[in-house]
Amino acid sequence: QEQLVESGGGLVQPGGSLRLSCVASVDTSRHNAMYWYRQAPGKQREYVATHANSGYINVADSVKGRFTISRDNAKNTLYLQMNSLKPEDTAVYYCRMGISTWGKGTLVTVSS
Repeated sequence: QEQLVESGGGLVQPGGSLRLSCVASVDTSRHNAMYWYRQAPGKQREYVATHANSGYINVADSVKGRFTISRDNAKNTLYLQMNSLKPEDTAVYYCRMGISTWGKGTLVTVSS
């Protein structure tokens, strides 16, 4: 059974940085696209970024220039480097693989 486990969340001050990791229980080289999403309190889950083995990378406009998605298939791990964090980035961050495999999320809180 495919499983994803996110980590790296925590409390950070505005302007700070965090790197999230998402470790898969399967060989990620066999899955073209992997994704990050986030869900802020009281809001719907929203798309953050895509990384595909084909070389396709996309980042939502709301985080473009601040967040970078990357991947290490040798470690079966997807990353999200988050810089210049803002209070509105506060959310639970989820990774997704394929159509229906989701992790349980990691909480990021940006606050002074």
